[in-house]
Amino acid sequence: MLSVTTITPTTENEIVEAVQWALAEQAPVEVIGYGSKRDLGRPLQTEHTIALSGYAGVTLYEPDELVLSARAGTPMAELETLVAENGQAFQFEPMDYGPLLGQPAGQGSLGGLLATNLCGPRRLKAGSARDHVLGVRVVSGRGELFKSGGRVVKNVTGYDLSKGMANSWGTLGIATEITFKVLPTPETETTLVIRGLADDEAARAMAIAMGSSGEVAAAAHLPGNVAGRVIDGALNGAASTLLRVEGFAPSVADRAGMLKGLLATAGEVDALPQETSRRLWREVRDVIPFADATERPVWRVSMVPMQAYKLVASLRMGAAVDAFYDWQGGLVWLRMEGDPEAEAVRALIRTYGGGHATLVRAPASVRAALPVFEPQPAPLAALSKRLKQQFDPSGILNPGRMVAGV
Repeated sequence: MLSVTTITPTTENEIVEAVQWALAEQAPVEVIGYGSKRDLGRPLQTEHTIALSGYAGVTLYEPDELVLSARAGTPMAELETLVAENGQAFQFEPMDYGPLLGQPAGQGSLGGLLATNLCGPRRLKAGSARDHVLGVRVVSGRGELFKSGGRVVKNVTGYDLSKGMANSWGTLGIATEITFKVLPTPETETTLVIRGLADDEAARAMAIAMGSSGEVAAAAHLPGNVAGRVIDGALNGAASTLLRVEGFAPSVADRAGMLKGLLATAGEVDALPQETSRRLWREVRDVIPFADATERPVWRVSMVPMQAYKLVASLRMGAAVDAFYDWQGGLVWLRMEGDPEAEAVRALIRTYGGGHATLVRAPASVRAALPVFEPQPAPLAALSKRLKQQFDPSGILNPGRMVAGV
């Protein structure tokens, strides 16, 4: 192994051996699947890479039990096709970062999904990857293999440890096999589109819809300069507030009608057919409006929904920025024209109730100089450091990906 830069294991034992070699040589390694999210987080300074692309394949799929297990290198595109053939889906609809980062779509792996805790617009209703993982097999930075959880939905043994691997960004261990619950795909869906609302008006309309009995599955707002960049311009460049309603056809029709009546005073309300609706939400999920200019910095901001439009308005007083809102306004995507404006973004988040800002896209030199992830309060940072020490005491797995020196 000394002579290679990239190690591509094909068995679980080879993954264990690769980590044990790195540990013995005190050689830090980068852990990837296919590299689709390689430019997320702080850039790494490692000479060696462990690529899990050679360790792929479904190990168990029982549609009747709503359970799927697969090796970490299995492409998500293959898994989504497989479950779709059985009328099922990963209900948290994991985002594909590829287009936003200048990579081809459909290159993400199952291991990367868990490591980055992916989700999409349905998070309001379905949560994220960590809410659907049932079990995991992991090789720690100590070179030890362990397992947590199981293959049945009711199993709770070690459940929190399985969830703990979510959002760890490969810094605690290498997941080798992961079990997720899958759920039936909604029979049909439609998206209600309210035209012409300003950002503050859209925030109020989304709050009314989410607080109603309409069981809205997703809510987003695309200002006019963003709305023209989705579904081939079908929204005609007008500011569009989006409400997704899904389920059995009669129920969808009833709830959509109720929401139209409830929001009649907000403005013109249109309804998109199922296929257009699904495509629209995929493009919102993958931040397609900001995928065209890959040299411009992009922030992912999570905060109180009714404060988000205030942050954007204040930020625009001193910087050129495009923005749109997902999760009823609780997730804001910001594209800066030039400088990332990190201090301004984070100061305004504190001003408007707190939250988290992640610098998703920026040149490597910028990501090396700035805190890419939201800096943790001292007690939480100390806890994270102790957790890293327990799982990876020599700091060989993705060192510095999240925090410099950790």
